[in-house]
Amino acid sequence: MDVHEYQAKEILSGFGVEVPPGALAYSPEQAAYRARELGGDKWVVKAQVHAGGRGKAGGVKLCDSDHAIQEACESMFGRKLVTHQTGPEGKGIYRVYVEAAVPIEREFYLGLVMDRSSQRVMIVASAEGGMEIEEISAEKPDSIVRSTVEPAVGLQDFQAREIAFELGIEPGLVSQVVRTLQGCYRAFSELDATMVEINPLVVTGDDRVIALDAKMTFDYNALFRHPQISELRDKSQEDPRESRAADRGLSYVGLDGNIGCIVNGAGLAMATMDTIMLAGGAPANFLDIGGGATPERVAKAFRLVMSDKNVQAVLVNIFAGINRCDWVAEGLVQALNEVQVDVPVIARLAGTNVEEGQRILSKSGLPIIRAGTLMEAAERAVVAWQNDLTQATRMRAVK
Repeated sequence: MDVHEYQAKEILSGFGVEVPPGALAYSPEQAAYRARELGGDKWVVKAQVHAGGRGKAGGVKLCDSDHAIQEACESMFGRKLVTHQTGPEGKGIYRVYVEAAVPIEREFYLGLVMDRSSQRVMIVASAEGGMEIEEISAEKPDSIVRSTVEPAVGLQDFQAREIAFELGIEPGLVSQVVRTLQGCYRAFSELDATMVEINPLVVTGDDRVIALDAKMTFDYNALFRHPQISELRDKSQEDPRESRAADRGLSYVGLDGNIGCIVNGAGLAMATMDTIMLAGGAPANFLDIGGGATPERVAKAFRLVMSDKNVQAVLVNIFAGINRCDWVAEGLVQALNEVQVDVPVIARLAGTNVEEGQRILSKSGLPIIRAGTLMEAAERAVVAWQNDLTQATRMRAVK
């Protein structure tokens, strides 16, 4: 789960990371009022969306008057901010963060992520702040400092000092960098985060180390331990299909293809998507309905998949281990009787009581295309999608 910049800064501030003074606003007039409250003569207005690259897309503007602030907000509120991370659909701007401008002397990049290969938290830092980490890695790979943290002891001060020295931090500022690193690591580990990023981390003209921007991502499966973090969720920034799926206990990720997938098990779902691609098709989604493929869950899955207007065929791939294929088949028949599905449906069942499951599908009288193997199911799904597409094209031509 992602949070907004202002939320990440509030969290990190509670762990000792210094951030500039700022305030949230929901209208241009409120933004100007917030600036007057903060004082000073220059402010930065930042669109609050769950995406990077805001500055290049016009989502971050430096202002020096009330009029400039209101103009900046007028150009942001109510529109979609499109960056390289949002895709062409963009993210809606419904709030902005007004922050007092600070004099910047140097910029750094700082990130904490979970390194799956070492099963450790990895600290990634660079003296080339203000750039995306992908750009830094491509253009100046030698500037990147990497350091893994031993979970048994956590981030030690000497380790944080080594990182600061490798970044070329002045000796008088090392203690501030150590405090920042320690604060970020504590927030990461204590709140079950999967990513903390400060870009840029700046040294100001008055020798302060400040987090000028901040991003945090949290492990969705650990949110039950942190209700204060769960409350920060902003559904307006999420794919509405993924949001609906999460609220219904389904694991769903929307994609750009045409063949909808309903599968039990994350690994099998990924294998199903790969097989569809191998057969010449493109999956429209990742959908794991979990171990309990009850009629209710199958019906929910169909409703969710069919909410995507790009779906032109649905592939149901169920491996019954703890479940039984006859139960799944009954659920599938019931779901198709409840949910209007006007595209080809391909079903592949395997595992316990598969013969009885196939008999139930055959007896139902529903136009379900059955398959014995995953490859066969994927091939039939691609053929059904192509035939349906050809038929639709012909109908449009007749009209």
